[in-house]
Amino acid sequence: MYLSIISTLFSYICILLAVAFFTLLERKGLSYIQIRKGPNKVGLAGLPQPIADAAKLLTKEIAKPTMANYSPYFAAPIFSFILALLLWQLYPSLYSCSYFKWGILFFLCVSGMNVYGTLLAGWASNSKYALLGSLRAIAQTISYEISMALILLFPLFLVGSFNFIEIKESQEMIWLSLMMIPVSSIWFVTCVAETNRAPFDFAEGESELVSGFNIEYGAAGFALIFLAEYANILVMSLFTSLLFFGGSSMFFVHSDLAFMLKILFFAFAFIWVRASYPRFRYDLLMGLTWKGFLPASLSFLLVITMIACSFYY
Repeated sequence: MYLSIISTLFSYICILLAVAFFTLLERKGLSYIQIRKGPNKVGLAGLPQPIADAAKLLTKEIAKPTMANYSPYFAAPIFSFILALLLWQLYPSLYSCSYFKWGILFFLCVSGMNVYGTLLAGWASNSKYALLGSLRAIAQTISYEISMALILLFPLFLVGSFNFIEIKESQEMIWLSLMMIPVSSIWFVTCVAETNRAPFDFAEGESELVSGFNIEYGAAGFALIFLAEYANILVMSLFTSLLFFGGSSMFFVHSDLAFMLKILFFAFAFIWVRASYPRFRYDLLMGLTWKGFLPASLSFLLVITMIACSFYY
């Protein structure tokens, strides 16, 4: 039991460090794409910048809006942060102390609860801007969760397991993405929308909602929301690599380094997309999933179901 607790705490510390330096990667990546330098004043080439940002946020005075509902107002960032860390329990490592036989069901349950943290943050702030931002984020998240759940059925039908480790091991010879390239593309776009990232960042539409659902948050509360968002980006990059791109397998070679490089590539793809595309109109965003992804996923799923049934029976 003590070994499991120590392992979990060590994993969470590593996740927080990864999130911190991923923010530096994003700021550096965006700056060079936009032909500027980015953070370069703190320490050597700006490397300690995430530590300086964390120290600034955690030492600032915690804001208490006069009309806010304080209990859910302070609980919402903590709730979102805990959910983001829970998803990392599914990391398919041979050294992990926890083993999820029904890992995909756990993933769907935890990711489906993310909307409650956003709802609490927007409603408890008692601000029209925060409430509008949270409602838009909830509608967006629920809509894209439907297509995400349908896409998750593809590896389930082909592999016949809910376990992430078994799905990873089943791709030793060929990646699932090579068998269904359109589905893996839809999955990545859905991941971008699920994490409320540009060009689908309507939860934080600065131009019309003054930062959206987190407008009333500062200091530690904003830091927890920020950490939850970036931890979700990294974990969705992990699941993208795991479900469709072979996990640790690369050219018939298996290594954790290959797995890390794939995760880093997909995490950088989130940054690349943010730097390349402007924000969508909201009606185009909702039409994309209901009129595009949902019919396409159902059509592909019908084909995969027939193939899987003919293979198993």
